Amino acid sequence: MQEASRIALFEGKQIRKSFVDGEWWFSVVDVVGALTDSENPNDYWYKMKIRITDEDGFQLSTICRQLKLSAPDGKMRETDCSNTEGLFRIIQSIPSPKAEPFKQWLAKVGYERVQEIENPELGMQRMRELYRQKGYPESWVEERMRGIVIREDLTNEWDNRGADTPRDYGILTAEISKATFGVTPSEYKEVKGLKRENLRDHMNTFELLFTSLAEHSTAEIHRTEDSQGMTKLSEDAKAGGDIAGGARQQLEKRLGKSIMSKNNFKSLKKGDFTN
Repeated sequence: MQEASRIALFEGKQIRKSFVDGEWWFSVVDVVGALTDSENPNDYWYKMKIRITDEDGFQLSTICRQLKLSAPDGKMRETDCSNTEGLFRIIQSIPSPKAEPFKQWLAKVGYERVQEIENPELGMQRMRELYRQKGYPESWVEERMRGIVIREDLTNEWDNRGADTPRDYGILTAEISKATFGVTPSEYKEVKGLKRENLRDHMNTFELLFTSLAEHSTAEIHRTEDSQGMTKLSEDAKAGGDIAGGARQQLEKRLGKSIMSKNNFKSLKKGDFTN
């Protein structure tokens, strides 16, 4: 999305949005109006839904939901909204020159994803480059990459041992974090002044390192003890977190300071992420 954000598709246009169920939902009429310059976006959207159904047999309304947003008269009125994935599908169906940069970008991203399926290492390389472009130091980037691999290994273990929903993952992750740092991920985000941002992208190198130690330890306990079911997995998660938490406390005692930081990437200078 970093590349797409540079495309001035909606410049000077207000796109209403609402955060629901953990994701943003955007007013489809506002997007249609921005991309078509139609004098009547509501009518354009209505006719567009009919056209796509006739041509493709696909109903665009199935990727939308009615949400109440502030109307020009100040009242809250229901309007068709779509999340990011649905919005991409809708934009692909808009025959407008303004939509072409977005369509080209989507085609490029789609091609890259196919390449990554055939060669997963490409995905990691692109992720490394993205972090470098954002200004993260090289040592941090490598630690973040290792953490991603360890996290994937752990979630694969969870998936094979009875934890197969996002809620299960959240419970187990909270157990690990609380044992490692004394706070859950949501509490840690509050400490760092974060909202929707990825917590790990705002951790310093030591915070990432102890997170990886906790998760790698937990995965190894699962395998060694052939753990099954949420009760046992939760016990393992706490045990893995305790191992990392104990190591963290020993290091902090030796250093005479805490490795946990309330700072986030937005408030830190480049070199500070290794401290």
